[in-house]
Amino acid sequence: MTTALHQSTIKSLPLLGRGKVRDMYAVGEDKLLIVASDRISAFDVILDDPIPGKGQVLTELTEFWLKKLGHLIPTHVTGIKPEDVVAADEIEQVRGRAMVVKRLKPVLVEAVARGYLIGSGWKDYQATGAVCGITLPAGLKQAGKLPQPIFTPAAKAEFGTHDENVDFAHVVNEVGQATAEKIRDITLKLYAEASAFAATKGIIIADTKFEFGLDDKGVLHLMDEVLTPDSSRFWPADGYREGISPPSFDKQFVRDWLETQPWDKTPPAPRLPEDVLKKTAAKYREALDRLTA
Repeated sequence: MTTALHQSTIKSLPLLGRGKVRDMYAVGEDKLLIVASDRISAFDVILDDPIPGKGQVLTELTEFWLKKLGHLIPTHVTGIKPEDVVAADEIEQVRGRAMVVKRLKPVLVEAVARGYLIGSGWKDYQATGAVCGITLPAGLKQAGKLPQPIFTPAAKAEFGTHDENVDFAHVVNEVGQATAEKIRDITLKLYAEASAFAATKGIIIADTKFEFGLDDKGVLHLMDEVLTPDSSRFWPADGYREGISPPSFDKQFVRDWLETQPWDKTPPAPRLPEDVLKKTAAKYREALDRLTA
């Protein structure tokens, strides 16, 4: 297994912040260096044990999708190599796991597209018959395919708390009618094109979330990570059936193992055994290999 990177330590650029997975640095006034670490979180807790190679998988998949979907919307890509903006002794920290991107004003809404009824959408449907204010037909099952994909936004939460599902009116209130409609329409277009492609590789994209930002002219851009196992539910088509939560190409092994532990889901989390680390790393890698083969 490759050496895992829990946290980058780039000294040649100003650190702007660290998320659950990504570390962000300023490159001049108008660009960012985003480093995808191998950190993994479960139940909104960052674990002490990173997943070797995870950051490279997330970066490679994001770059793959940005190239494939870039005809639909401008993206944050600059084409600048991360190795060219850090000191010589920091190159190994960014190789294969970082991107130099445009610095945009983030839209503070999670743009979620759902094609299947699972996760928080399934819970909402069971309680109300609707998801994010969209009423759905009665009698749908867990993991059931929706009559058509739906836009189900979420309000970005404070760190350590869950994003909250909201309705379209909330998005309009945040960004205005025109931008809200643009975000909804492009979210569903991106999802439709990506889902059709993934299907040819034997993968179902059950749902995914996109991040958008505005440049100084107010032009909407696709940014951050795109269609990775961290931001999407990827299911193997041959393991899918309605009524169960299908296996997925993500941190499922980690979650399943943690559920067996005497842990109250507050920090610190239990340390992960080697076989869980290896199986999880292999799942992330399999998603990348299948989609980009």
